[in-house]
Amino acid sequence: MTSESPVTPPSHPTATVREVASLFLRLGATAFGGPAVHIALMRDEVVGRRRWLTDQEFLDLVSGANLIPGPNSTELAIHIGYRVAGWWGLLAAGVCFILPATLIVTAIAWVYVAYGSLPPVAGVLYGIKPVVIAVVLQALWKLGGACLKTRWLAAVAGIDLVLAAVGVHELVVLVGTGAVLAAVRSARKRPPASLLGVALPVFAVPPAVGSAAVPFGLWPLFWAFVKIGSVLFGSGYVLLAFLRADLVERYGWLTEQQLLDAVAVGQVTPGPVFTTATFVGYLLGGPAGAVAATVGIFLPAFVFVAASLPLVARLRKSAAAGAFLDGVNVASLALMAVVTAQLARAAVVDGVTAMLAVTSAVVLLRYQLNTTWLIAGGTVIGLCRSMVTS
Repeated sequence: MTSESPVTPPSHPTATVREVASLFLRLGATAFGGPAVHIALMRDEVVGRRRWLTDQEFLDLVSGANLIPGPNSTELAIHIGYRVAGWWGLLAAGVCFILPATLIVTAIAWVYVAYGSLPPVAGVLYGIKPVVIAVVLQALWKLGGACLKTRWLAAVAGIDLVLAAVGVHELVVLVGTGAVLAAVRSARKRPPASLLGVALPVFAVPPAVGSAAVPFGLWPLFWAFVKIGSVLFGSGYVLLAFLRADLVERYGWLTEQQLLDAVAVGQVTPGPVFTTATFVGYLLGGPAGAVAATVGIFLPAFVFVAASLPLVARLRKSAAAGAFLDGVNVASLALMAVVTAQLARAAVVDGVTAMLAVTSAVVLLRYQLNTTWLIAGGTVIGLCRSMVTS
């Protein structure tokens, strides 16, 4: 760990803006699988391959992204861009990570509007999902070495795993763990692990109020997605709840089926899951609607990251604040592990997918092959199987 602040750009940046833009354009075009996979891929690139950050610095930035609302993997990209290339790096990383997915989703939305259905994606997903499980497992293994520095932290991680598995809200697990570890450090004593089991309220998505239709317009669409991007913590399933409450029940702009199709597109395309907003915007307002919705849902992420940079920088400057960040890091790792288990149940469904997952894990851990090649290989295998079985 360097003495430099984890979010302060170094006096001599470790990467150029062009390098940052190139990396995140590629990740935005190839990073399938959702936030946990995106984080694993970013760790592989910026820690393992390019050595722009240490594992500890990377974990600190993951925690910073987890503590603010919005799309976590996009916010992590923005944090990394700022850390290695300053303000222009911040913009380049965020925009380049979002742009490929936005263009892909817009194209799919055009097909959907023109032909009334989604292009087939089952074959591609069949081959990709097992590979991304291996990618996340590799990241968990390596990040765990940097994060679980003591038996006490390992025990805390175990408790967080249980809390996350039984459905305690992500933010409660993150902030609660950080607060307990900060209190322990301040008190200079180690409490029993049961302190982390104290019941905490679980955040819930508020129900829609009223169901009267609201006239559609680009500005109302933009502000609807600004609001969602400003208050949403959690996964794509939480995004589904917000979209349903506002766009289906409150405003009457979408049908249930259109919403489910939009969420499906966000899940099966590379890059941020929040490009679901792009699909919805195109359905409602064409290309202009796609732009309004995309800018609306992602704009708060740039604002929140920029505003939170001083907070994350200070977290390592005091013992209690550093302990808080250690706690959030442990909780982040536990949340990633729970998500990985959920993904694995859906990804490894037969002998072929099990073979893909195991082979990918061995290749990653032993030979350090670039994950893009593994994902490409999984895509080819999935498409071939789809053609054989059709």
